[in-house]
Amino acid sequence: MTETAHNPATYADLERVPPHLVAEILFGHLVTHPRPVRRHGGASSVLGMALGSPFQLGSGGPGGWVFVDEPELHLGPHVAVPDIAGWRRERVTEPADKPYFEVAPDWICEILSPSTEKYDKGDKRRIYAVYEVDYLWHLDPRTKLLEVFRRQDKDWLLTHTFQDEEPVSARPFDAITFSLGVLWPFDTLGQPPVPTE
Repeated sequence: MTETAHNPATYADLERVPPHLVAEILFGHLVTHPRPVRRHGGASSVLGMALGSPFQLGSGGPGGWVFVDEPELHLGPHVAVPDIAGWRRERVTEPADKPYFEVAPDWICEILSPSTEKYDKGDKRRIYAVYEVDYLWHLDPRTKLLEVFRRQDKDWLLTHTFQDEEPVSARPFDAITFSLGVLWPFDTLGQPPVPTE
C-alpha cells in the first residue's frame, strides 16, 4: 500500500496538472498518467456501447443503469478517475451539474495499460473495495483479457476470466452476452475484409 506523504497532495495540486494528463490523488499521493492510446480508448468505447444500450437505454436489456466515461470520484480523501463507471439508476441522487461524484459506483471497469496497471491493480483496487464498489472489471487490450471481480467484504474475489473472442456474460451484466472480440476494434484495421459466401 502506498504510504500517505508528510504533505499529502491537495485538490489544488490536482488542478495544476496539465490537461493532457489524467490526475488522481491516491493515499495522499498525486498520480498522473497520459491519456489512453487508441487501443485502450477503442476498447473502452466499445464496452460502453455494448453495455449502454441494454443497461442504460433498456434496448434489448433491463435498463436501470447510468454509465459515465472517466468520472472523477471523490471517495473520502481519494480522487480516482476510472475508465468507465456505472451506477444503478436509483443511486444517482447527486445534482447533475456537479463536476464529480461522491457516491461510489456499483461497477467500475479499468482498462489496463503500462502507465496505469500498477495503480489499477494496487491502490485503486483497494480504495474501490473500502468504498464498497460491488463489481470491478480489469480489461487488458494488450493481452485481450478480461478479469471480473466481485467485492467480498473489503477484498475482491476473481469470479471469471475471459480472453480473446470468448463470449462474455458476467455480473452485474449477465442478462446479456457479447463477444470479447468486439472490444478490439483496431486489430482488424488495415487488413483485407474476410470474404463471405
